[in-house]
Parts: sequence; C-alpha cells; structure tokens
Amino acid sequence: MCNVEDKSNNLTFNGRRGFLKTAGLATIGAALSSPTLAAYSPKPENVISANAALDRLMEGNMRYVKGDSTLHNFNAEREALVGGQNPYACILSCSDSRITPEYAFDSARGDLFVVRVAGNFVSMNGLASLEYAVKYLGTRLLMVLGHQGCGAISGAISAIREGTVLPGRLPELIESIAPSVGLAINQPGDLLENAVRENVRLNVAALRAASPILSEMVATEELRVVGGVYNLESGQVDLLG
Repeated sequence: MCNVEDKSNNLTFNGRRGFLKTAGLATIGAALSSPTLAAYSPKPENVISANAALDRLMEGNMRYVKGDSTLHNFNAEREALVGGQNPYACILSCSDSRITPEYAFDSARGDLFVVRVAGNFVSMNGLASLEYAVKYLGTRLLMVLGHQGCGAISGAISAIREGTVLPGRLPELIESIAPSVGLAINQPGDLLENAVRENVRLNVAALRAASPILSEMVATEELRVVGGVYNLESGQVDLLG
C-alpha cells in the first residue's frame, strides 16, 4: 500500500510540476513579448549606441585604474530600478573573485548585465542570458572579459599537458576551454597569457556568429561584440583587436 501511495504522490507531483512548468513558460513568454519591457528605460543615460557604450566602459576603467572612481548613490537609483532595467553593456566575465566588472568599469547598479563562468566562455544558458539582454533590455554592446593569470585556463593547460583527470564536472569546463589552449600552445611567449587572449577571441567570434539573434544584429551593426583582458596588477582592461 505504501508503494502505491508513493507512486500516486509522485504522479500527482509530476503532473503538478508539468502544469506549473507550462504555466510558467507561458507567463514568461507573455512578459517577454510585452513592448513595455523592451521600452522601459529607468536610466535614460543608458540608451546609447554600441560605440558610445564602449567609450563609457573604457572611461570608467580609466577612472578605476587611477583610483578616481565615482561615488555612486545607490539609494537614489534603487526606486527607479524597481520596475525594470536597461543596462548599457553586457559583460561575459570569468567567475574569479578578483574580477568584478562593476568595479573595473566604475559602473552603478543597472548599468551592466553580467554573465560569469570560470573561463569566461559561451555556454548555452550564458548565451540565452545575453540574448535576453540584447533582445529585451536594449543592450547594444557585449564584451568578453578575460583576465591575467586565469586559474581555469591554467588548469586546462595542466590537464592537457599532463593528462590529469579532474573530479566532478570539471572535465566539462576544461573541454570548453581546451580549444584556446590548442591555438596558443605553439605560439611564442607565455602559454597562459596567449591562451587567455585566444580564449577571449574564440568567444567573441562565437557570440558574433550566434544565430539568430546576435548574428543578425551584428550583421546590421545594431550590436557590437568586443574582447578585453583585465590586468590583475593595474586593473586596466586592454581591448583585443
């Protein structure tokens, strides 16, 4: 009898979960198709072109490097951001705790839409997040931000060279980073530094080619995708050509 009850409860739960999933997706779809979401601009100064957004990012980074960061009044902008957001740039960054894009670009709340993963590579969910920001929040600039001394890439180098088998899901992480190591391994100079740069370039290319949303907007010059490398010692972000 207990087994029958357990099975019945499971079926009831699964049915309810399926209903909630369907209802939830319908609600999300309705919300995303709403014109008010795309048009909502709590920070009018963030409605700028890709080129202006890049200039603003780099100007903020220079303030950060010089120690002249702006004193942001977070309390004043909290109310405006309750109803929505319109970030002026998206950052695909490494999860490394030493890298904080909001600080590095001297940005306030609601300015940057940040996706973080160790090794700053494009994943399916990360791509969907960036597509959301571009399609529905009006963001026109994406930056892939790598950094000096990346532990994830260093780990990938060690795994590839030594054939180390890492525990858990870490091999999947290494697999995503491995192509950049392959490109850098025969280059002159420091392997880690070269792999960091190749990893940024590969993921910039992946975002530019991501169809249908990003690739179409890149083709029409509505969207710009750039790469940068953060220097741990100075805090400066160098753009990659």
